[in-house]
Formats: sequence, C-alpha cells, structure tokens
Amino acid sequence: MTTSVSSNLMSETQDFQYAAGSCNIGPKEIRRRKFVGLVGLVLVFITVASFHSQHVKGLSRISVFLPAILFSIGYLQSRKKFCLAFGLAGIFNFGSLGQVSKVISPADKALDRKTALNLMIQSLGLAALITVIVLVLPV
Repeated sequence: MTTSVSSNLMSETQDFQYAAGSCNIGPKEIRRRKFVGLVGLVLVFITVASFHSQHVKGLSRISVFLPAILFSIGYLQSRKKFCLAFGLAGIFNFGSLGQVSKVISPADKALDRKTALNLMIQSLGLAALITVIVLVLPV
C-alpha cells in the first residue's frame, strides 16, 4: 500500500514539471489563475445582473467583455497549466509564488511564446463568445 501512495505522489509531482510549450506553472500558480478566473466569472454575472436591473440594451452591453476576458484568461491558464505572461517572458514557476526560473533554450522560449499567443487568441475568442451571448440575450 505504501508503494501505491508514493507512486501516486510521484506521478502528481511529475505532472508539474516544465515542458516547453505545454506546462510552465505548478500547483500554486494554477490555484492563483483559478482564483482569477473565478473572480472574472463572478464579475460577468454581476455585470449581466446590473444590465438586467438597469435595463441596459444594445451595444452598451459590450462592456461585459472586460470581466469575460479576465475569466477566460484565468480559466484557460489554469486548465492548460500554462501562464501566458510567463510564456511571453521566458520564465516558469513550480515553487513558491513569485519564485520564477528562466527558460534557457531559445527553442523552448520560441515554443512558449507560440503557446502564449495561442492561449491569448483562445482567451479572446472565449471572451468574445461570452460577449456575443450577452449581447443577444433578452436580459
């Protein structure tokens, strides 16, 4: 039984290792991004509720994009175990918050930047989708 517990712990820590273009944050950084995503989601709901209570119509509802992008970036970063800003900056973190390490390989940096840009595009797309839904809803 001890071996299965230690092998489970080992596989858990192995899930959180730097992998160029696919994983540049560990559990503490992931929790931080989940929190950001949750704050963004709450702000989306508050914004939509205020639209309803104030009878906001038309293009004024486009302002929901800001909390939607906050939600999208936080959510997607936590799901993908990849920080957009870290990818662009050529750093990663699997330790304490704020304790970053530099990516040394130019090829790895290029792969991280490509992933970061793709993550930004996906985040913008999700936020735009949320915004369009809010625009067309009869709230």
